[in-house]
Amino acid sequence: MLQMEVVGVRVEMPTNQPIVLLKERDGDRYLPIWIGMTEATAIALAQAEEPPPRPLTHDLFRDVLNALGVQLQTVNIVAIRDGIFFADLVFSNGVEVSARPSDSIALALRTGAKIYAAEEVIQEAGVTMPSDQEDEVAKFREFLDKVTPEDFGRAG
Repeated sequence: MLQMEVVGVRVEMPTNQPIVLLKERDGDRYLPIWIGMTEATAIALAQAEEPPPRPLTHDLFRDVLNALGVQLQTVNIVAIRDGIFFADLVFSNGVEVSARPSDSIALALRTGAKIYAAEEVIQEAGVTMPSDQEDEVAKFREFLDKVTPEDFGRAG
């Protein structure tokens, strides 16, 4: 498993489909995962460290974990089958739960859990950014600095 960092979310044009972009922490490969608008909003809010007007589902989940004294240790993106990604939530009490990567990432950002991806997943769906396209990554990061959760539609 390779540790990943969340670069951010953006809406892919012209389909208006949101993606979350992960990057290898110690490498140069990126992992784009197409997600829903609600999950994009949840991830954008967590990255912006902006509390929503009312707690979202991921905030509730974090609060329940805290109340139960259980920590989310890691999010593991474990497989991709027919273009669909699969993840596992690994908790401090040894319990593992299967979950969508988008929800898992939103929860990891709220709890500080590390995110990992299986080498096989990165080999199948990852992309290496050629040096002449690094400007695109810089533009993407600039976009993330300016985007607001409202750009993704209604959050709640």
